[in-house]
Amino acid sequence: MLLRFTKMHGLGNDFMVLDLVSQHAHIQPKHAKQWGDRNTGIGFDQLLIVEAPTNPDVDFRYRIFNSDGSEVEQCGNGARCFARFVIDKRLTVKKLIRVETKGGIIELDVRPDGQVTVDMGPPRLVPQQIPFVADAEALSYPVEVDGQVVELAAISMGNPHAVLRVDDVASAPVHELGPKLEHHPRFPQRVNVGFLQVVDRKQAKLRVWERGAGETLACGTGACAAAVAAIRQGWMDSPLQLELPGGRLSIEWAGPGHPVMMTGPAVRVFEGQVRL
Repeated sequence: MLLRFTKMHGLGNDFMVLDLVSQHAHIQPKHAKQWGDRNTGIGFDQLLIVEAPTNPDVDFRYRIFNSDGSEVEQCGNGARCFARFVIDKRLTVKKLIRVETKGGIIELDVRPDGQVTVDMGPPRLVPQQIPFVADAEALSYPVEVDGQVVELAAISMGNPHAVLRVDDVASAPVHELGPKLEHHPRFPQRVNVGFLQVVDRKQAKLRVWERGAGETLACGTGACAAAVAAIRQGWMDSPLQLELPGGRLSIEWAGPGHPVMMTGPAVRVFEGQVRL
């Protein structure tokens, strides 16, 4: 059978989006791995699946598969593309959309200028909720990697993140340290790793090694986690701007117990069909 899909991106973090509300198919991890290959498939960082909700209080269910076939809880850039997609495909006429994800319920607000604001919910800071192996909650944690100790913040935005402050993102050991931390035993469900360079109280630069995808041009949940880490540790003030390789995101956070609000673009690239 043939399935219609849309290729989209949020700041270069790219997605294949499938509507399984008006189409019917059973997608398996092997399909994501096959389609995600940039040489022999469509090529993407994540596969986004739009489904009918199982919760009567939300509008859609949203599932996310990495290009290696692993299913993950949350994707902020994908959430913005999800919002644009369901409106463009006329699956909803709402501008404020509630979506059920594996990591919890999020709210998507499509603005008149085409930017999308995502209410990512409050960050989870308790180690067991991230999950991260630690005796107690702290602003940052020392973690040993190959005999050296790195200091990092551990935060969940529906998916686990480690955030390290660096002097310069251009020379940060993203491809060396990223995969080692991703598979570190203190992160039992693996982790996304952010390398944060603070420019001033309102501006920073960020590169992210994503769990199951490697370094991407942008990571929405990673940007949210980095902003939370920077605000908690007194490095930056809300609202702030994060510059990623693919572009800029605006993040607001009022502190513990409050939701993280992320605003950025979502772009349609092309339409196609794939054989299942």
